[in-house]
Amino acid sequence: MEIKINGRTADITIDNEKTVAEVMAGIEQWLSGSGHRLSGLSIDGQSADLSSLDIVFAKEIDTINTIDILTMAITELAVISIVNLLADIDEFDNLSYDGRINFYTNWKERPQAVFALEQMPDLYSFFEAAFLNGALSSQTLRSITEERLREIQTPVDEFSNLRPLLEETCTRLTDLPLDIQTGKDAKAAQTIQIFSGITEKVFRVYKQLEIQGYIPETAAEKNLTQQIYDFNGMVKELLTAYEKNDTVLIGDLAEYEIAPRLAEIYNTAAGEK
Repeated sequence: MEIKINGRTADITIDNEKTVAEVMAGIEQWLSGSGHRLSGLSIDGQSADLSSLDIVFAKEIDTINTIDILTMAITELAVISIVNLLADIDEFDNLSYDGRINFYTNWKERPQAVFALEQMPDLYSFFEAAFLNGALSSQTLRSITEERLREIQTPVDEFSNLRPLLEETCTRLTDLPLDIQTGKDAKAAQTIQIFSGITEKVFRVYKQLEIQGYIPETAAEKNLTQQIYDFNGMVKELLTAYEKNDTVLIGDLAEYEIAPRLAEIYNTAAGEK
């Protein structure tokens, strides 16, 4: 049996696999590590669709001559999925009230929804809130989705544009303990919200820079992965201290640990020494 990936014969040895499902399990694992995902499958020239996958996967490989596998980079799949998600918002907006009631039930089975649930669960939750119970407006949902599209299509620009907001966030973190002590609870809560959002975005865009090969050697030299791991631990401490209203610990963490380390992570990922 011959196995082709994107039209080229693959150097894959079949050991104990007996069915297409067993062969594909190993290939899927390899694809996941390579930053690609399965986008199409044909058996002896016959394309397999979702409705026939169970039958195809049950086929024994000694009855098959050729398996043709199509793959696509995860970033390409993400862009296609997000573009389709934007179209879903337009479709939802054009529905009547009755049409919107059952929209989510059908929508969650669509490929872009399944992909979002697997790869972008936080984005999926926004769509769920909008389509299932109207907890989020379509305008806000569209804005969030367009932002995610920019993060994938132009991660370098998106990362660069973060600097002013990041610097402002670090300043607010430095002021956080004083805000709490002086009763500026609304500002303190807003600071925590902004900090959470900016941190999540830095990590999301960093991931895209890494996947797409933009991370400079200086980031690897400074072990950015370890920096992020340590930073996450401090963030948990800060949020716990905030919940307990421990202003002393909040002050120490926010001013002397969180703010400078967030700036350091950003600068390292940006290739600055």
